[in-house]
Amino acid sequence: MSEVQVKAAKVETVKEAVTLTDGRVVEFAGKRKLRKEVIIADGAVSVRFDFRNGETRLFTVPESLLLDCAGHGASQKIGDDVAGVDDIDDVVVGIDAMIARLSTGNWSAERAEGDGFSGASVVIKAIAEVTGKSVDAVKAFLQSKLDQAAAKGEKLTRQALYKSFRNPASKTGQVIQRLELEKTSKSTVNSDDLLGELEAA
Repeated sequence: MSEVQVKAAKVETVKEAVTLTDGRVVEFAGKRKLRKEVIIADGAVSVRFDFRNGETRLFTVPESLLLDCAGHGASQKIGDDVAGVDDIDDVVVGIDAMIARLSTGNWSAERAEGDGFSGASVVIKAIAEVTGKSVDAVKAFLQSKLDQAAAKGEKLTRQALYKSFRNPASKTGQVIQRLELEKTSKSTVNSDDLLGELEAA
C-alpha cells in the first residue's frame, strides 16, 4: 500500500445514520456522541443538541443571557484558534489574527493543515526589522498575501508563507536565526557556567 493510500485510509471515517426523536436523520462520524448546531431565526438564538442514542434537545437563549452567551462564544472561538500553540508570542499573533477576522464579520473560515501560528511571531519580527515597517503593517501584508491566494483559488498556507522568509541566505532568514538564538539563550541554564564546573572538576 502506497503512502497516499495509507493517508486516504486514515481519513476515511465510518458514519452512522441515526433517526432522532423528532424524525430527523443525522449522521454521527467515528466515535462522536453529540452534535451541536446553532440556529438563528426570527431574532432568536437557539442551540440544538443531537445525541447518538436518538435524543435531541433545543435550548433557546433567553434575551437576558444573550450578551453573556455572546461573550462566552467569542472567548471560546478566539481562544480555540491557538489551542496547542506553545510560544506565548505566537499565541498573541494568533489571537490578533482571529480578532481581526471576526471584526470584519467573518465567523466561519476553513482552517487547513499548515494554517497554525507556531513560529509566526519571530518571522513577523524579522520582517519588521529588515523592512523598517511596523509589526501591524507586516501582519496586514502577510494576511493580504493569504487572502489574495485564496481569492485566486491557490493553496497557500500560513506556514508555507512563513517558511518562505526562513531561507538562511536571505536577510529575514539571518534575522530569524538570530532572534531564535536570542530566545533560546534566555534559558535558565547557562552553558558557560556548566562548562566551567566541568573544567574545575
